[in-house]
Amino acid sequence: MRLKDKVVLVTASTRGIGLAIVEACAKEGAIVYMGARNMERAKERADEFNAQGYQVRTVYNDASVLESYKQMIESVIKQSGHIDVLVNNFGTSDPKTDLDIEHTEYHHFIDTIQMNLASVFLPVQAVIPYMRENKGGSIINISSVGGMIPDISRIGYAISKDAVNYLTKNIAVQTARDQIRCNAVMPGMTATEAVTNNMSEGFTQFFLKHSPIPRMAKPEEIAHAVIYFASDESKFTTGQILAVSGGFGLATPLYGDMIDLSNKH
Repeated sequence: MRLKDKVVLVTASTRGIGLAIVEACAKEGAIVYMGARNMERAKERADEFNAQGYQVRTVYNDASVLESYKQMIESVIKQSGHIDVLVNNFGTSDPKTDLDIEHTEYHHFIDTIQMNLASVFLPVQAVIPYMRENKGGSIINISSVGGMIPDISRIGYAISKDAVNYLTKNIAVQTARDQIRCNAVMPGMTATEAVTNNMSEGFTQFFLKHSPIPRMAKPEEIAHAVIYFASDESKFTTGQILAVSGGFGLATPLYGDMIDLSNKH
């Protein structure tokens, strides 16, 4: 019960990593708000959790409407009086339009960056006064290992996630005196519906070939890292970017080929 009675808000939380974070926080005793645009799906998920004895509620948030972030924060404050933990999980990229520098149209590039940065900047800006009044809080941004290493595609997504990492550090420095902590989790390739629908089997196998732990992350493994940052166990930790990626990007770029060679001898 590491989060007992803490109020936790998780954005983009009706599936995948977000849903796993909601479940993990609820199991640790938190009162969890699911920020979502599809309120019907969010209510279904919340009802399932509440039937198990957890405390899960829903709050509307449309990532495409900038004003929605402040409204989401204020709605939770109105209902619960404070927010102890904010998890900014939203992130978007269209693999059909977010390509390389030569083939990505500028408006798609900017739209991707704006949505992914707004999903952190705006809710953090809105929640800081309430966390300050509450004598502290924890902000956790879900970034991506894709923001750590340059790639041959998804230029908007990669740059936006790199920016989220740097924004995390800025928030940490600027809010530390108010006992507000800000950290980020960088998932590697994770076994979610979005990944399996958008990544071919061939690409997945090629990607995992270069990962020291040669499998996808489970959504709950990302959630475990979030629990650490959300709990009092990390009260002296801020501005950190934690990769939960199986070691991807840690080894030599020749790693996958070297493993193949060693297996042949």
